[in-house]
Amino acid sequence: MTVELKLRKIGNSLGVVLPKEALAHLNVGEGDVITLTEAPDGVRLTTANPEFAKSMEVFESLNRRYRNTLRELAK
Repeated sequence: MTVELKLRKIGNSLGVVLPKEALAHLNVGEGDVITLTEAPDGVRLTTANPEFAKSMEVFESLNRRYRNTLRELAK
């Protein structure tokens, strides 16, 4: 999907308005958070936060490893 976006003045800033087709493709709506990351060929707009995903992987690994210890500490 390729969509041209026009920069518009929003208050004292510039912004873009995403068309409904792009919103449907990203599966996002008003109030949702999207992430703009730098990529080798430009920028990437995603609904996922790569830093958060990495942190969750570490948490899940530790949670599995120390499941019994964490259960005892929770008592």
